Amino acid sequence: MARRGPLGLGRSDLPLGTDADGRFLPWLLAFAVFLAVLALAGLLALNAVAARWEHGVTDTLTVQLMPPPSGDARVEEENHLAVLEALRKTPEVATARPVPTREVLRLLEPWLGDTSAAAGLPLPRLIEVRLLAGAELDVKALEDRLRRLAGAPLTVDDHGVWLAKVVRLIRLAQGLAGLVLLLIAATTVGTVVFTTRTGLAIHHEVIEVLHLIGARDAYVARQFGAHALALGLRGGLGGLALAVPTLVAMGYLAGSLDSGVLPQVSFGPFEWAMLCLPPLAVAALATATARLTVLRVLERML
Repeated sequence: MARRGPLGLGRSDLPLGTDADGRFLPWLLAFAVFLAVLALAGLLALNAVAARWEHGVTDTLTVQLMPPPSGDARVEEENHLAVLEALRKTPEVATARPVPTREVLRLLEPWLGDTSAAAGLPLPRLIEVRLLAGAELDVKALEDRLRRLAGAPLTVDDHGVWLAKVVRLIRLAQGLAGLVLLLIAATTVGTVVFTTRTGLAIHHEVIEVLHLIGARDAYVARQFGAHALALGLRGGLGGLALAVPTLVAMGYLAGSLDSGVLPQVSFGPFEWAMLCLPPLAVAALATATARLTVLRVLERML
């Protein structure tokens, strides 16, 4: 007797909804989508962090000038102005900006907390240097030249050096997240193949009757595919329903931390739309896998 299809459309001659082996498939697919959404969110967040750091730090230097050993404020100011003037006369330098003391104290807040008591400490003078686009500067030679002018300990931090290391680490993490997505896809395919083969074995006699009355392999495959699509959508939406509150909770916990400790990442409409793709992708993958499995198995049976 024909039944309504698993999506409420069309007809189904196979009682696939009564299979015990198919009842656990939505739960496995929900778990797969849950992990896929978290991995994809990690990919998007890491990409946003890398882009932000690369945009804000590329072609920048920080010059750190310590107070002179004598502690004379006038000498310190003269040394600071000499270094600043030398930087501004360097051909590769676009801008050289002294960093106000209040900004230096704000940089120390994540580690010192209340920095009001640190205002009287001998803090270093910082100069933010931005190079011309594409300029090649010998940082070591610049540091040696500035040290001769400074009259006090001086260091030049090239942000590009540590940025390259951080970007490599982020790319490695992105690769691991991509590997997780591939493993999830492989697990989904293997689970659907196993469930479909089990369904074919259970309904072998019914399928033979359908063949005798003229049904083709593609007709049987469409029914298995529609059933897999229904289970995939059910499990995928369930996994998405679990993943979204998890991401919101993780974002809330990350936002409650001090902004100086972790970079703030927020998802826009495009990112949230991307996070809605795993349920659809898993459902489509389950459908295609089920249909191909049925066609291959029935072809060998004939």
